[in-house]
Amino acid sequence: MATEETPTETKVSDRGMVTIPADLRRRLDIEPGDKLRWNADEKGNLSVEIVKQRYGAFDDFDPVSMEGGGSETHDLAGHEDDPVFSETN
Repeated sequence: MATEETPTETKVSDRGMVTIPADLRRRLDIEPGDKLRWNADEKGNLSVEIVKQRYGAFDDFDPVSMEGGGSETHDLAGHEDDPVFSETN
């Protein structure tokens, strides 16, 4: 059975800022760098979704093979013969 907790209230500052209570930050694992997505329905009910953003934007992507012997990178694709990209410079 879920336990009922007393709702925590916070005050909106004159700059529109709201502090998330520390116990909620710990319980929901909200850390610096995370984003919050705010939604309001037609009845005025507010919901907040935690968007984890602690790492680089592409950390969840797997590397894509550029074919060949494995020495190619996305920076060189199509410029292999350009002396600017030569490893002998």
